[in-house]
Amino acid sequence: MTADRTATNSTGPADSARRPYREVTDPHGRVYRIGETDRDILGHSRTLMVYLPWIAMMAISVFEYAYGSAEDTLSHAHGWTQSDTFWILSVWVFFQAGIAFPAGWLRERGVLTARRAMYTGSVMCLMGFLALSHLREVWPAILGFGVVGGVGSGLVYATCINMVGKWFPERRGARTGFVNGGFAYGSLPFIFIFNYAFDTANYRTVLDLIGVYVLIVVFASAFFFKDPPKNWWPADIDPLTFAGDRRNAVSLAKNPPAVRQFTPREAVRTGMLPLMWVAIVLTAGVSIFGISFQVDYAKDVGFGPLVAASSMGVMAVVNGIGRGVVGWLSDRWGRRTTLVFVIVVLGLAQFGVIWAGEVGSEPLFLIFAFLSGFGGGAFYPLFAALTPDYFGENYNATNYGLVYSGKLVSGLFGGGLGSMVVGAWGYDGAYALAGGVSMAAAALALLLRQPGRSGGRPAPAARPHPAS
Repeated sequence: MTADRTATNSTGPADSARRPYREVTDPHGRVYRIGETDRDILGHSRTLMVYLPWIAMMAISVFEYAYGSAEDTLSHAHGWTQSDTFWILSVWVFFQAGIAFPAGWLRERGVLTARRAMYTGSVMCLMGFLALSHLREVWPAILGFGVVGGVGSGLVYATCINMVGKWFPERRGARTGFVNGGFAYGSLPFIFIFNYAFDTANYRTVLDLIGVYVLIVVFASAFFFKDPPKNWWPADIDPLTFAGDRRNAVSLAKNPPAVRQFTPREAVRTGMLPLMWVAIVLTAGVSIFGISFQVDYAKDVGFGPLVAASSMGVMAVVNGIGRGVVGWLSDRWGRRTTLVFVIVVLGLAQFGVIWAGEVGSEPLFLIFAFLSGFGGGAFYPLFAALTPDYFGENYNATNYGLVYSGKLVSGLFGGGLGSMVVGAWGYDGAYALAGGVSMAAAALALLLRQPGRSGGRPAPAARPHPAS
C-alpha cells in the first residue's frame, strides 16, 4: 500500500555497488522488496536462471525415465530378479524425493548454498552410476544407486525447481513447467541407447560414461546459480496493482501471490499443504507405476521391441513437453483448474492402456502412452508453482520440500508395491487400480484453496518482518 522505507542493497554482484530498493506492504500485510532489477543482483538477465536449471534437469533425467529400459540388461549382467531392479528404483525415488525438505531447510538457514547443493549432487550422481555399473550384489547397488544417487539427483532437482520459482514470482507457471520438463525428455537419447546399444558386454562402459556426463553438465550449470534476496519482486511490475505487462497481469489475476510468507509450520496449519501432500502421493504413485511397467506391459501383450521402446520414448517426450504446456496454461486458466484437468487425463489414460492391450492395437497403445506421459509429468510443475502461490517464496525450499516428499511414499507403491500388484492381479488389474487412484487424487485437488483468501482457511497471524 505504502512504502515502508528506503534502504540500500549490499548483497548484489561482486562489484559491491549499493543499489536502492524499497519495501512495500499490500493489504494482507505481505512485504515486497522492489526497485532492484535482476541485472542489479546477478549482473545478467534472470533468464539464465531458467536455462541453466533446465540443462541440469535434462542431465539427471536419465536416472528415472531411462532406468526401466536398462532393467533387462542389468538383470542379466548382475543376476538380479525383476523385483530387485524395481526396488532399486523405488529406493532411488524415496531418497530423491526425501532429500528435498532437509536440503531446503539447510538452504534457508544459509548452511547449504544453491551452488554447493548442485556441486554435491553432481558428485553423488556420478557415484550412483558407478555403483549400478560395478556392484553386482543387490544391496550395495541399492545403497549406491538408490541412496547416494537418489540424494544427489534430489539435491539437483530441488535446487533447480526452487531457483526458477524464486526468480519468477510473477509468472512462474510457464518457466517452472519448462524447467521441470527437462527432467523427462532429457532422458530420450538414453532410452534408445538402453534399448538398442546396451548389453552385458558394454554396460559398464556405458553407465560410467553417463555418470561422467551428468557430473560435468550439473557441475558446469551450478557455477552461475544464485538466489534473489528475500521478498524480492521484479522492478517493472507493481505488486500491489499488477500493473505492467498484460500477460503478467492475467497470470497474477488467475494465480494471485500468497497473502504472506508462510513458514513450514504455518503452511501445515492451513490444511492445504497436507492436502497437497496426499494428492501428490497418489498422483506420483500412478506416474511412477507407468514409468516402471509400460515397457514390460507392451512386451507382455505381444507388441514388438520398437513399439515398447517408442512408447517409453513417447512418454518421456510428452511427459516433458506437457510440463511446459500446462505451466503455460496454468498462468491463464489458474493453477488448480489445470491440475485437476491433468490428473483426470492421467487416470483415463490408465484405462486406455488396458483397452489398447485387450484389442491388440499398437497405435492405440501409443496414443494412451502419449496421454499417460502427458498426465504423468505435468502435475509436478503445477504443485511446484502452487506451493509458492499459496505459501510465498521465502520458505519455498522447505515448503515445496514437504509437498514433494510425498513422492517418497509414491515410489514405494508405484514401483515396488506395484510389482506385487502386477504379480497378484496381472497388468489389467494393476492399471485399473492406478486409474482409480488417479481419479481419487483429482477429487482431492478440487478441495485446494489459497490460504487467507476467499474460500480458503484463514491464515495464521503474520509475524513481524525484521528490517533488512
